[in-house]
Amino acid sequence: MRQNSPPSALRSAILVLALVLLQVGAAFAQSGAKSLSLQPFHDSHPAMGTVFTIDVYAPDQQTADEWMQMSFDEIDRIEALLSNYRSSSELSRINREAADHAVTTDPETFSFLRSSVGWSRRTGGAFDMTVGPLMRAWGFFFDRGRVPSQTQLQSLRKQVGWEKVILDPANRTVRFAGNTHIELDPGGIGKGYAVDHIAALLRQQHVRSALISAGTSTIYAIGSPPDKSGWLVHVPDPAHNGKILSTIVLKNTSLSTSGCTEKFFIKNGRRYCHILDPRTMSPVQNMLQTTVISPSATDSDALSTATFVMGPQASARVLRSTPHSAAIIVSGTIQKPRYTAIGWPGPLNMNPYQQQKREA
Repeated sequence: MRQNSPPSALRSAILVLALVLLQVGAAFAQSGAKSLSLQPFHDSHPAMGTVFTIDVYAPDQQTADEWMQMSFDEIDRIEALLSNYRSSSELSRINREAADHAVTTDPETFSFLRSSVGWSRRTGGAFDMTVGPLMRAWGFFFDRGRVPSQTQLQSLRKQVGWEKVILDPANRTVRFAGNTHIELDPGGIGKGYAVDHIAALLRQQHVRSALISAGTSTIYAIGSPPDKSGWLVHVPDPAHNGKILSTIVLKNTSLSTSGCTEKFFIKNGRRYCHILDPRTMSPVQNMLQTTVISPSATDSDALSTATFVMGPQASARVLRSTPHSAAIIVSGTIQKPRYTAIGWPGPLNMNPYQQQKREA
């Protein structure tokens, strides 16, 4: 029996739909071929007292160069905004004026300061941007370490303390309580903040695979390299030079490390770390390294500093209240290191003579 043919209008609609499906299929095939042809590119850029590096998979050199330049321009913009080394920066303006009157600042700087003060509150002052005067007193700003007297330190006590930074969200102002001259230092959080901004910028360009690094301080992994589950990251063992403490796979998350293996000075046989405890006003003792994983690079940067100051037990409480965060804390001395894992996603590669891993 002969079937009736569809009406001419319906035949036309079917033909149009078929053509559309063919075009969509061709577009997907082209897209897939393009993703398969992605190539790795690498570039670096000095800023914020370190060297930022970006590894990205792109279809060609021109596209990679555009992404790199866009990212490096963003780093320079943030440094110009938040550097306490540049008198022209917004942060330096706040440092100069906020003791005398409430300073109205731009939304971005205010948001950055609000986040910083928030981490000070959550960590009981272990993370504190007001340590600028202490960093100067101990000679860490210009790599000329020295030991200040107790009299000098006590004279600076009134200039240190995150609670002296008064933020007014309604008017977007910053002022320093008691007309106290305070020096905000973004060193413990600024690089992570820049890394987050680069990651957001690259995602806007539909980048699916990149690794952003702020020196040895903070990294962020976007997606994964082709045919990989993520970016392979090695955490060094601070007590054994050249040894890897842990190897993990990062994907759409960040990792930050704070330690005393690079920035320190030795005086009369004693090692002084550049990470200061705002509560004692002195360099942290009996800590070697902290490495923190967190979804935000800003958060992991602040947390790595805070956990270095707090030590394992207090750090465990803060980390467990921070979703999707984990840490390895190496305390003690190089001769007798102690390793503490807090929700860490991978194994620790410890030699038999080292103390065993323990969960805080």
